[in-house]
Amino acid sequence: MNSESSSATPLQVPFIALVPFLLITFGLAWGILGLFILLPAPMVSIFGQLTGQHPLFYLSVWAPAIAACLIVLSSGGLGGLQAYITRCLLWRCSLAWYAFLLIGMPIIFGGGSALKGTLFTEPLPFDSVPSLLAALLLAAIKGPIEELGWRGLLLPLLQRRFMPIWAGLIVGGIWGIWHLPAFLLSGTQQSHWSFTPFFVGTIALSVIVTPLLNASGGSILLPALFHFQCINPLWPDAEPYDTVLFVAVAGLVIWFNRKSMFRKAGAVTEIFLPTHSLGRNSSNWSD
Repeated sequence: MNSESSSATPLQVPFIALVPFLLITFGLAWGILGLFILLPAPMVSIFGQLTGQHPLFYLSVWAPAIAACLIVLSSGGLGGLQAYITRCLLWRCSLAWYAFLLIGMPIIFGGGSALKGTLFTEPLPFDSVPSLLAALLLAAIKGPIEELGWRGLLLPLLQRRFMPIWAGLIVGGIWGIWHLPAFLLSGTQQSHWSFTPFFVGTIALSVIVTPLLNASGGSILLPALFHFQCINPLWPDAEPYDTVLFVAVAGLVIWFNRKSMFRKAGAVTEIFLPTHSLGRNSSNWSD
């Protein structure tokens, strides 16, 4: 999966695939949301009010995954798509990363909520177990699916040309800008937020998840779990103080992974998973 083993599979997604990936990703998401922004009356009359649970909103959220799957199909056919999706089965990584994902993430949101002064003042948003389970399910099938595109395809392609630190920063910037229409559209969660701290936060999150992708040998599952933890409805509202903490964590992640973040050797650069990689186990939090 890394740069040293790229010859293990004849399948290849060319670097130029970045162009159609971005065109499809932005065209689909911005096209849907843009129509609701520019032509609200006719769009609402035809499709209904666009909310965070509307099918068209899910379609726009899944744009990076749709784009990535189309690129993979074009480059490798159904066999290539299977090799790509198989990366969702990669779960081996260090216990330190799992501790961060399962324990560190809720601590960050709890700390941000404490800084905001709402940790013990906000009521629980769920009045029953079924409503909680429904919220968890919806969160799991929304944002985490994006990772098929962002970390599944875009980040490995960029790491062919850039060191992981720069590739992560670029993906974070693109990721943040891609969300912009949601901030301009009433009825979405983002419409209640400020874009600037969100944008800074996406860059910090992208930096954090970059060494996780590389340490796990190209897993899409673990970045998806990270994404889920970022939007987990169980965590208290910490916006925008969570951004401050994530920026601090990003700095620590860069420091602990400084050897791997500032060199291209060992970075995941391939999209398709060779069969032998299923048994790979990366046990390092840092090099």
